[in-house]
Formats: sequence, structure tokens, C-alpha cells
Amino acid sequence: MMAEGGGGPARRKALSLLEAARSRYESLQISDDVFGESGQDSSGNPFYSTSADSRSAASSQEEDDDEEDERRPEAPGPRGRGGAVPDGPGPMEEEEEEAEKGGWTQSLRDVPPLHFKDSSGPTRKMPLTASAMDFFQLFVPDNVLKNMVVQTNMYAKKYQERFGSDDAWIDVTLTEMKAFLGYMISTSIHHCESVLSIWSSGFYSNKSIALIMTQSRFEKILKYFHIVAFRSSQTSHGLYKIQPFLDSLQNGFDSAFRPSQTQVLHEPLIDEDPVFIATCTERELRKRKKRKFSLWVRQCSSTGFICQIYVHLKEGSGADGLDALKNKPQLHSMVAKSLCQNASGKNYIVFTGPSITSLNLFEEFEKQGIYCCGLLSARKSDCTGLPPSMLNNPETPQSRGQYRIKMKGNMSLICWYNKGHFRFLTNAYSPVQQGVIIKRKSREIPCPLAVEAFAAHLSYICKYDDKYSKYFISHKPNKTWQQVFWFAISIAINNAYILYKMSEAYHVTRYSRAQFGERLVKELLGLEDTSPSH
Repeated sequence: MMAEGGGGPARRKALSLLEAARSRYESLQISDDVFGESGQDSSGNPFYSTSADSRSAASSQEEDDDEEDERRPEAPGPRGRGGAVPDGPGPMEEEEEEAEKGGWTQSLRDVPPLHFKDSSGPTRKMPLTASAMDFFQLFVPDNVLKNMVVQTNMYAKKYQERFGSDDAWIDVTLTEMKAFLGYMISTSIHHCESVLSIWSSGFYSNKSIALIMTQSRFEKILKYFHIVAFRSSQTSHGLYKIQPFLDSLQNGFDSAFRPSQTQVLHEPLIDEDPVFIATCTERELRKRKKRKFSLWVRQCSSTGFICQIYVHLKEGSGADGLDALKNKPQLHSMVAKSLCQNASGKNYIVFTGPSITSLNLFEEFEKQGIYCCGLLSARKSDCTGLPPSMLNNPETPQSRGQYRIKMKGNMSLICWYNKGHFRFLTNAYSPVQQGVIIKRKSREIPCPLAVEAFAAHLSYICKYDDKYSKYFISHKPNKTWQQVFWFAISIAINNAYILYKMSEAYHVTRYSRAQFGERLVKELLGLEDTSPSH
């Protein structure tokens, strides 16, 4: 057997500095790692992996990924594939069965499939000549940019009235505001420590765009830039400076795209710049100011389009603070309810991680016509109302693929073994339907259909994050509202690219994500003709 890290084709060579840094956030291949391939550490985040095992597996088996993608199940429907049912443990003893409370039973029945009649995909047909700017302005139109111009000029005026005039300041124009955004967005393509590197003479300098605006003018706009210049007397929310923009962005998402039936609630990868993490010392990393908010999304699992954003501020150590949010499942339920407030009555299937999964939340969602499939953790999940016998590991040794199931109404609680016990709660898939987890070594492990569905959809989202998280804007302001703003702009650009790839314009130009970003920057800076095409 070849030693790990040995020779081989170019794809097996050591990762570059950027790739090595990003591997710290390497997404789990759900159907491999979270279900036992990475060893004993199965209690971590089901969406991402930072273990050495998953990193080495990713680097040593890159050439197998394409073949694995062809074999991995994509969106399994309500009808599972056939196959032998694994030998599970024998029936519970009568006294243990009688001790179970809450209506849970081992008698399984078929749950009818969920019918989804809504069409999914873009709601608007874009012309063949549509530019990157056209897709971006589906979410950030000119009227939003004009409001930024007005609010920035208002803030600059009041600021100077209070702290003294600034003779170098001239009111910003719409053209300058677009250029300002273009410079910021360029940091998502050419990752640099500071946006001001564009005007430097160093490695990250960019003379092709530096001549559009002087550095001093850019810094003046950055100093006074605002979405909402002043707090109204009736505003008490900590996001008042960014909330109108978030509302406008959400309206753009809702009007431009209809998600598929299957969606995922999670936190996208928006952590520190990977180059900074790879090169900084531990002391610098500790000193790095932590984010004061948590950003959650509801994401279409078939396209990666982010349908809804929810921002939770760390406004102190109270019950609604971020520290409490990380430790109290009921607060995660509040996040889930906020993300799904516009999803009622459509038979959506929502996949969740352990922090959100709970019986009470799933039952509440079911009354609203929202169905769920979530991974359970005795440590992270709210296990209220679940039978204790299903939360404890059996004393007898288990074989890979063995599982136990109990039902309560349409709700199924699954305990499945694969080098560790994994528990799932679902009301979206029938417990009598069989699925299979396909391994890299051409090995198939039987499982209930809900487990296969969870693996397939979460794998897609992890791959999306792994690909698109590197295109988040690198600028790291100190003000929380500005951090939220630039993250939201990054999500809007990723969504714009997804719509571009689903349009006829993609078949004409076929831009990659990096090329799409470069085109958008040039169009914002006025270096490309962006005459209206729709």
C-alpha cells in the first residue's frame, strides 16, 4: 500500500498555502465522514469537519471524487431503492416497552410521500446578453444604491457639523458608489489583507482598476459610508443601520427564485480569511476581534441558492445573546422559525443539524405544512419527548448498517449504526422505505431512506460551501453592521451567479465564479459597457 502523502499524479501533490488553510474548514463528505469513516470523532458539527482524518482523506483521494459524485445519490425521492433490510436487534422486552412514555411504538407504518406541486428555479427569464451586473441588480438595484448615496451624504454632513468641516469631502455620486462597491467586491476575487492594497506597489496591487478612483477618495467614502444614517426615535433594534437593506435583499431573493422542495438550515462558512489563519500566530489569532453576530441561512439543497438570511446579534450576555444561542436549543428553534416564516403550507422538507433538531419544533412545523429531517445529538439537541431507550447505546455489539426505529404519529426516531450510533428525527420520509449509503470503496451500507436523504442533501450543501465560501469579501471592518453588510453582498453575488448558471446567458459566455466576479467588478467600475439588457 502506498504510504500516505507519497507520489502520484499532480492532483495528489501537497496543497498550496491557500488550499491548506481552507482545509481547516474542509466540508464533510457526509456519506463518508460523519457516518463513521473519520473514526471516533462523530460528535462534531455535522456540516463541517476540522479533523485531521477528514483533511488527509480529502487530499489523498481527490482523484476519486468525480467517480464518487456519479455514484452518490442525489435527491432521493419518497420511494427508496430496494435492498435487503439489515438485521436489527430483537424486539424490546415487554417491560421496557411498557416503560416508554409519549406514544412511541415499534410498530412501523408507511408514511405517504409528500406532494410538491410548486415549480422551482428562476422566476424571470434573462436574455442571452444579460451581464453580471444584470444578475446582481436583481438583488441590489439602482434604487438601493441611490439610497446608499443619499444616506452617506447625509451622514457626512451631520458628522462634519458635529466634528468640524472636512474640506476634502465632496458629496458622493451614484457612479462613485458603484465604483466603491466594485473595489470592495474585488477583494473576494483577489484575496488581500486590505482593500487599500489595490493602490499599493506590492503583490496585491491592481493598476487596471486603481486609476478609476484615488485612494484618498475611496477612504473618504469608506469613512462616511452608511445605509441608514440616523436612528429613528422608534428604533431599538441593533441592526437598524442594515435592516432596510436586508429587507430589500430578502424581497429580491423571494421574487427572483423559487426553491426546490428540499432545503437546509445551517450557518454558512463565513469565517476568517484562510490566508490570514494560515500565516498568523496564535497570539494574533486570539487578538483577532470575534464576530458579534451569528448568520444563519435557509438554502435550496438542489441549487445552493440561499433563500433567506437571519442575523442574530450578540447584544450582551442575556438570554438572547450569541453565547446563549450556542448552548440553548430553544434559541436555535427561534432561529429556525424565523428562517421558515415564509415557508408554510408548501410541503417543504427541511434538513437540520443537532442544535435545531427537536420533537417540539418538528411537530410545530408539521402543523404549518413544513416537514423535517434532522440529525440528533444527546449533547446538543433538545431531546424532550423522545424515548430514553432510543437515546442510549445498546450494550450488544452492532454491525454497520443495523438500525432501530420507533414511531409516534408520522414522526420516526431512527438509531443507525456505522462505526458509531447516529440518530435522526424525521416526519418527511417513511420508516419502511430503504436507502443505502455508497462508500468510496464501492461498499454499500443499508440504511433507512431518511438517512440516505440526509447524507445526499447535506453533502451537496457542504460542497457548495467549500466552493463558494472563498468568494466572500475579504474586507473586515470593525463595525458589526458593516460586517453583516459585506457578508450579505457576498451572498447576493453568489446567488446572482447561481441564477446566471441557470440562464441561457451562461451557455453563451460560460463564466466561472471567479470570472463572473471579475466581470461584475469591471462593470461596477465602468470599465465594461453595461447598457440595460432587460
